[in-house]
Amino acid sequence: MQQTRKKTIVFTAALLAFTLAGAQRQIEYLSRGLHATSTGKQVLVSWRLLATDDAHTTFRLYRTGKDGKQQLLTAKPPESSTCYVDTTADLSVLNSYTVKALLNGKEQPGGATYQLAANALPYQSLPLRVIPGYAPNDVSVGDLDGDGEYDIVVHQTGSARDNSQAGITDPPIFQAYKMDGTFLWQINLGKNIREGAHYTQFMVYDLDGDGKAEVAMKTADGTVDALGRIIGDASKDYRNKDGRVLDGPEYFTIFNGLTGAAMATTDYIPERGDIGAWGGRGGNGKNDKNGNRVDRFVACIAYLDGVRPSVVMCRGYYGRTVLAAWDWRDGKLTSRWVFDTKDGSNPYSGMGNHNLFVADVDKDGKDEIIYGSMCVDDNGKGLYTTGLRHGDAVHVSDLDPSRPGQEVYGIHEIEEGTTGPGTAVFDAATGKILWTGDKDNDVGRGMAADIDPRYPGCECWGGGEGLKTCKGEPVGKAPRSVNFRIWWDGDLLAELLDGTRIEKWIYDSAQTRSLLDARQYGCVSNNGTKANPALSADLFGDWREEVIYSTADNKELRIFSTPYTTTHRLVTLMQDAQYRLSVAWQNVGYNQPPYTSYFLGEGMPQPPKEKIAIVKQNP
Repeated sequence: MQQTRKKTIVFTAALLAFTLAGAQRQIEYLSRGLHATSTGKQVLVSWRLLATDDAHTTFRLYRTGKDGKQQLLTAKPPESSTCYVDTTADLSVLNSYTVKALLNGKEQPGGATYQLAANALPYQSLPLRVIPGYAPNDVSVGDLDGDGEYDIVVHQTGSARDNSQAGITDPPIFQAYKMDGTFLWQINLGKNIREGAHYTQFMVYDLDGDGKAEVAMKTADGTVDALGRIIGDASKDYRNKDGRVLDGPEYFTIFNGLTGAAMATTDYIPERGDIGAWGGRGGNGKNDKNGNRVDRFVACIAYLDGVRPSVVMCRGYYGRTVLAAWDWRDGKLTSRWVFDTKDGSNPYSGMGNHNLFVADVDKDGKDEIIYGSMCVDDNGKGLYTTGLRHGDAVHVSDLDPSRPGQEVYGIHEIEEGTTGPGTAVFDAATGKILWTGDKDNDVGRGMAADIDPRYPGCECWGGGEGLKTCKGEPVGKAPRSVNFRIWWDGDLLAELLDGTRIEKWIYDSAQTRSLLDARQYGCVSNNGTKANPALSADLFGDWREEVIYSTADNKELRIFSTPYTTTHRLVTLMQDAQYRLSVAWQNVGYNQPPYTSYFLGEGMPQPPKEKIAIVKQNP
């Protein structure tokens, strides 16, 4: 079955690009992202340094207070950062901040303004339309209207079930908002899409280069788009007595990010086929007929041609694994390639994770997909497999700056009579295993981040062997937190993000110090014991990251930004393509934090600016 829906917007956007030599990745236009965070005593004001800025660009910051007069705050423009601590503002009144770029002593056209409310709290509030019985869960961002500011897509979850559990679930619902809380749309995926962490992966990204992000999801009979139009046959109910959906058609739909309208729908690749044939090699490698293996989904965005993004929808990882790449171009949805391990005898079978990673591992300008213990090349062919089987987490960056290229830190499930390492670091380009740990131990979580400046590169931890250097050498006691990392305070070391807490690892005493606990502001984390934020990403301000939580009453999202100054000046992380794509796939499966393509940590060199072409909506 093939369903095609006419695109509801006119494709009038142009590539208003800083046209660089040769083909460059088309990536979203970003504004200056000016933001202010109040501590109640002072204000940290920060803004983006963009990849398109001249190396000599500095900035002037102005404040307009209750007297209506604009005051220059930066008589000497900061050269080593893109932030400023305002200690003289009257915080009992509204303060308006304006930043302007300065080049060769001249203010550049344009600029950005941010208004900080009187008696502002240390977070930005985004009120939600409450759905009875539902709670906000994972969040993704994209510029839905082309104004250079990120908008938010929220997965609202009701009653949910893991694949291994029987029971009826509520239909997954998605809502879109602007950052100021303006409601844009709501999509209901219907009763034939089961609710749970492993069923619905949603990609938010500008797929066609029109300057506005689309939303891509698996759909089914009875899905209702934001205009009230039904996909397929709404009268069909394919839920069995256990509440599982193991029959009926499956679709893949591209939605208009601004209106929520379904623009194109086609058959989902791959179809279920024999639901008892999705097991195979590796831990948890048995077969079943209750959907625990066939209904395991992840997804990502990748620049498979090196210029334009494709969306990759994936099914299976315990045994049979299928990755299907799609292009959304000029109002048409087409299949680019399909990677299929087919059966358990394939060496790539059983090598997938509850998550994935996208990176240009071979430096040819095109992205590969690191799917746990294997890697799929940009052309849809297998690049390598380590043979280390299924796992729960994978982290990719230049973990060891003394080696060329990037490394992968993998966390592996060793169970059901299997053997092998529970943790391993391997070369991202070749799959060569560099070191392993936790032999024959099932490791559920692990983390890689530079948290100790005494050792070059990132430290790795997870399992029972403590903290290790990037080369696998033992350091000592590891942090208890193995969930997320975040760049939060002013130095280049990473902080620990777990649940609603951000903590600093005090390396010389092997203890932690609390920097933020969002519980005191009524916030909760997501996904039970996984304890994830709704999202962590560099959403605005300088290169430090924001974290988003929902409130316990489900009425709003609260976005926290760092209150700390820094002496480091980096291009916004969102213009490092690997990091930006990490944010796009963060919501899939067991959520994991984003990583840059370069080493970001103590002693790092200034990273090269990525060669990109900025896609901007026509005025």
